[in-house]
Amino acid sequence: MTSRFELCVRDTRAVIHDQLANPEFRDSFNSAPYRQFTSSGDRIFSNLLSADWAHRQADEIAKDKTTHGSSFVPVVSGLDKTTVSVATGHQEYHPFYISAGNLTNSARRGHGAGVIPVAFLPIPKVSKRQKKSKDYQRFVRQLYHTCIARIFAPLKPGMTKPEIVRFPDGHFRRAVYGIGPVIADYPEQVWLSGIVQNWCPKCNAPPYDLDRTGATRRTHEKDDVLIDYWDSGTLWDRYGIRDDVVPFTHGFPRADIHELMAPDLLHQLIKGTFKDHLVTWVNEYILTFNGENKGLEIIQEIDRRISAVPTYPGLRRFKDGRDFAQWTGDDSKALMKVYLAAIVGFVPDKMVQCLASFMEICYIFRRNAITATALRSAEIELARFHRLREVFVEEGVRAHCSLPRQHALVHFLSAIPDFGSPNGLCSSITESKHITAVKEPWRRSSRYEALPQMLQIIVRLDKLSALHTRLMHEGWLVGSTAAFIAMENEHRNLLRAEDNGEGDLEYEGDEMREGELDERRDDVGPVDGPRLATSILLSKTTAPGYPKDLLTLSATIEEPQLVTAFLEYLYSSRHPTRSPPVPINKYVSFTGKIHVHHSATARFYAPSDACGAGGMQRQMIRCNRWWRNHGRMDTILVSMDDQAGMDGMMVAQARLFFSFSDPLKGTTHHCALVNWFPTVERDTTATGMWVVEREVDEADGTAPLQVIPVSTIVRGIHLLPVFGREGVLPEGFSYMESLEAFDRYYVNHFIDYHAHEVATQNQAHTTTSMSAVKLLELGGPARA
Repeated sequence: MTSRFELCVRDTRAVIHDQLANPEFRDSFNSAPYRQFTSSGDRIFSNLLSADWAHRQADEIAKDKTTHGSSFVPVVSGLDKTTVSVATGHQEYHPFYISAGNLTNSARRGHGAGVIPVAFLPIPKVSKRQKKSKDYQRFVRQLYHTCIARIFAPLKPGMTKPEIVRFPDGHFRRAVYGIGPVIADYPEQVWLSGIVQNWCPKCNAPPYDLDRTGATRRTHEKDDVLIDYWDSGTLWDRYGIRDDVVPFTHGFPRADIHELMAPDLLHQLIKGTFKDHLVTWVNEYILTFNGENKGLEIIQEIDRRISAVPTYPGLRRFKDGRDFAQWTGDDSKALMKVYLAAIVGFVPDKMVQCLASFMEICYIFRRNAITATALRSAEIELARFHRLREVFVEEGVRAHCSLPRQHALVHFLSAIPDFGSPNGLCSSITESKHITAVKEPWRRSSRYEALPQMLQIIVRLDKLSALHTRLMHEGWLVGSTAAFIAMENEHRNLLRAEDNGEGDLEYEGDEMREGELDERRDDVGPVDGPRLATSILLSKTTAPGYPKDLLTLSATIEEPQLVTAFLEYLYSSRHPTRSPPVPINKYVSFTGKIHVHHSATARFYAPSDACGAGGMQRQMIRCNRWWRNHGRMDTILVSMDDQAGMDGMMVAQARLFFSFSDPLKGTTHHCALVNWFPTVERDTTATGMWVVEREVDEADGTAPLQVIPVSTIVRGIHLLPVFGREGVLPEGFSYMESLEAFDRYYVNHFIDYHAHEVATQNQAHTTTSMSAVKLLELGGPARA
């Protein structure tokens, strides 16, 4: 009996040519490998061509006289199964994506034309009995690799003989292709590398001791020697190698699948190590140590703590704690931001330290540009994490911690110098692409024999996108309604893609979060255009209903200190070298108009978060006493001096945003009325976060207020309550009360990657210098 399986594939060479010729990427590509350094000489690893693997490939290309001087075009690929309908029968598809490695990480993560579907791999349907047979398992693996080899076949001649290719800047260059890093989760990596489950696809460490020292890297040459020498059983048991399949990279020059396996932030770190391992182990410890009844009560209290965290721009709220029927990658990312403070007191401090150490590693690896200093800090932190995680063995939760996805952390340390920041090679890129490449076309189909219809939809949408790019490039749509709507849709799709970092769920469920998505879209999002200096501006529209004179406004908002704080600020702005006299109202008066604003927008360079092509992001800071009938007064970071990190900043809560004109000097001032949260200590015993408490006047118990210029605000910052050891929240406690109900708070520098970089600048893992430059380019482009 024979069966026919269909591989739906595009011409990969034509797709790469079209992508490289796209003028949309004219400012987001590199034509040659380069090395990047900070002003102090610290090496920076960012885009694929800034790392060492591209240099090694360029050196190999330069050895051949026929290819010498050609631009190297690595083809990054990604593949991942996805289910479009959980409810109606698990309809599965297996898309295959490619991207030119010359594009920057931001361009690849932009969820546009930076990643393109080129094929749908066949998924054989057989009975459960047939799936267990060795003949079937051998056949499906051979089919898998044969199909991938067929996808890359049009590029093979150009891997040894240069082709003339048009690049995004409009210039033609001689180009040599190469198979680049492969984006895949662990199950796909097992299939791609031809290894046994639970072994490492990158090294030969045994599954019972994956993190042992002395393990060596796998290569095709080593595998071939072992296969020639040993029998199948020995290869399986001793070396974790399957000899019934030949990886597709065997037939292509300069390609080794073991080397090309890209690090995966989503499945190895965020979903794997954090959610599936550490969070699960914490719950198992609580149930084991406290008994089932008491343990469930503690887990419910942790959920209440998670649901009680203060609101913050872009932060997903867990209304019922971790009680999700289905988890997305974005759920796991959001949980990471608020989980540490919730478990303090219910588990040993060593467990909290273990999670905090892992999160420090994760946030370093997630950066868009990683310095050599930061990488060394990650290596130190990883060794600390390996020591601390033994607490789960000591407490009887685990027999060992030798797990493939945790072991992958070790290979990040070598993969980053080879491939640059993992941010540009994460499986969240391909999984978010499932929305436009699989799920939306499937929804538009008749659902019966949907694949041919989906392919036609994808091709038509790509043609429309190409036409739109052409018209925009020619300037024919600039200023039009169509261009504005397209820009709005692009921003919305970006947030939707971030919101669906896990591609295994039914797409219809996304509509359930539309209201939350709209709010998150309003609060935080990408900024188009080039990289600019950090800025903060009050809302263009003033808030209606507020009185304009100082005394009446103070009475209306019930802030009697506003008058004194305002006059002190006014005096200091007029006399910068003098201290305000006491009492201030005898020496200064103000009869002008004050305009109240309900929000301010901060814009800053945050390439590791959802950002525009230039790496800029906007964040709305709200200060609205009638927001959702409760009021919302966000917390902010204020720059105090030139010291780096938290040493040069203070936390404050915005109580009022306002603007006014000084009639004496004729200048307009944009100000904020704030209440300070001085830093108390650094919690070195558990979370590693800074601890602050609201400033209170000991004499009368009131919170002193001060007026500051909004230009001193760096950005918003999130505070997590210090709940106390085994503290229990009252029933019905609302997250809207959190910023007023506790004595102390953690400064949550894990709220996003920019906050982590800003807050930890004075630590060993410093951020990339603003004066970082490209110092060396190898194999300069040869124009035809």
